[in-house]
Formats: sequence, C-alpha cells, structure tokens
Amino acid sequence: MKKAVLAAALMAASTLAMGQDLSHGADNFYRSERVSLERVSFPNQYQMKVVGNLYLPKNRKPGVKYPAIVVGHPMGAVKEQSSNLYAQKLAEQGFVTVAIDLSYWGESQGAPRHLVAPEIYTDDFSAAVDYLSAQSFVDADRIGGLGICGSGSFVISAAKIDPRIQAVATVSMYDMGAAARNGLNRSQSLAQRKAMIAAATQQRFAEFTGADAQYVPGTVNELTADTPQIQREFFDFYRTPRGAYAAAGEQPEHTTQPLFSSLVKFLNFYPFNDIETISPRPMLFISGDQAHSREFSEDAYQRAGEPKELYWVKDAGHVDLYDRAGLIPFNKLTGFFQKNLAAK
Repeated sequence: MKKAVLAAALMAASTLAMGQDLSHGADNFYRSERVSLERVSFPNQYQMKVVGNLYLPKNRKPGVKYPAIVVGHPMGAVKEQSSNLYAQKLAEQGFVTVAIDLSYWGESQGAPRHLVAPEIYTDDFSAAVDYLSAQSFVDADRIGGLGICGSGSFVISAAKIDPRIQAVATVSMYDMGAAARNGLNRSQSLAQRKAMIAAATQQRFAEFTGADAQYVPGTVNELTADTPQIQREFFDFYRTPRGAYAAAGEQPEHTTQPLFSSLVKFLNFYPFNDIETISPRPMLFISGDQAHSREFSEDAYQRAGEPKELYWVKDAGHVDLYDRAGLIPFNKLTGFFQKNLAAK
C-alpha cells in the first residue's frame, strides 16, 4: 500500500460514521447514546500530561459516588482503538470510566514519540487513579483497572504497587517483557536477543549524534504473499477502516510502531514477578481460546494468588477481542467489577 493510499485510509477511518460493522461484528468506533464524554487530562508522577476520555452514565444521580475503572489500550495503539469501546460499554452499566492514552502515545505528553517506557506506562494507571479519586462523583475506595493487550501487563505492574486498584481485569493480554525477551512461544533465541540489543544500542547512539529515529516494524503497512498470519490479524484492525486511527500530528504509517532504540527497556520489564502480592484483590484474565497470545494469560493466572479466574472466549483470536462486540464478554467484565467494586 502506498503512503498516500494508507494516509487516506487512516483519515477516512478517523471520521467514520458510527455503528460500523466492517469485519464480523467489529465496532471499534462505537458511540453510546447512554453515556456522556468529557476529554480530561492530569499529570502523572513524572509531571507529564496524561489525556483521557472520561465516560459518565447519563442517568447518574447528583451526590452519588460511583465505582470507576481505568481502561488502557493495546500496546502501540491509542485510546480510540479498543479502549474507548470497553470504557463506554462499562459506563453503560453504571461505572465511571476513563480510557487513557499512555505517555508517548496519542494525545498524552512524552518525547520522543512512541518511546518504550514501561515504568511510565505503569504510572499512568496510578495517575488515572489519582484523578478519579479526586472527583466528587467517584468512590475512591471502588476503583478498578482494565488492560487490553500490552496494557494488561501495565495494569498488573501498577496494581502490584498501588493498592487503590481494587480489582484487575485483562483482555488479550501481552506480557510485553516476555514478548520482547523471548518472542511468542519462546521462539527467540538468546543470540537473537543479544543481536537486537546490540542493534538498538547502536541506533540509540546514532540518534544521539543526529540520525533520524527508527521504529520497530509494528503492524505492516501492506500485505504480501509472505506476510505471517499474526501480522495479517493485526493489519485487519490497524490498517483498515475497522480500527485504523492516527492521532493529530501522527504519521499514519508509523502508528503502532515503537521507537526501536528504546525497545530494549522491555527486556527489564517483569510484570508477573510478585503478581501474587496483588491478592486478595481479585484478578480476571480473559483470552480467546484461539489467541496467539494465550500463553501470557495462562502464565499470569498460574502465578497469581486467589481470588483469580481465567476465562476463555470460544473461537476468538487475539485481535477479535479488541472490537468484535458480539464476542467480547462484556457481561463477564460487568459482573466481575460489580461484584468486586461493590459498596462496602
């Protein structure tokens, strides 16, 4: 796909009419008539502005404090991709929700753009808890966290050191540390890891001395006969009107692509270490039973303390649970948060 054609496709995607059904029930750009939307921003502990979409049930009663949920987007995505959908669906059920852009992505601050910074991504969740806790309509003792794909590992990392996150759910989770170190199904050798480290370090110095930034391939911009199936799965979401979105100032062909020289920071990211310390706060891991990423939810579930649940969505792949509303178990998520964020 030529750059101009890709740019046109992304621009069209960002202005799509609501209620699209482009790919087996996909509804990424869902807009609910039952909730109100407010763009909000707040600082994280690094004094960087985090931007989010705050969703409030329209039937909200004055003077009542509501449970709230922070929703994080897939790694390399922005809040307009998957997390807005989840945030609205949960707000329809009576929760206050905020879908955030992680630092260095979307509308949130951070330079250079697309920097890999798992510690800061983790803090963004706690910053959102700070913001919600300060709102008069939120019960600060009833705040949960939901992470989709890579944000599943970031919300777990946050919950380990932030006991205000009272319940944790993940969907199609990626352990970004394990994925970077080992590849899927431990397909990357130590030699390959060391070669990546060397290349990223060389690129870091090149950028220090004035070279242009280089980005991890991320989602490919065109399909060929040799494109692997997993890349095709991501392409169908990120590079078609189904889910493509370019934030203001973004180069459409660079969306989803992390800064290569910073990728090595994921090698020091171990979100599942000490995951059992989150207990007795409950955890719910949701994955498609056909998902290429299912190993990460299985690993987290095995390590987590009680109470915990691993929920398989029949016949669903990894990206299916980004936006295919008929497959996403919203009732399961609603029940989990209603039970575990109930008034005490």
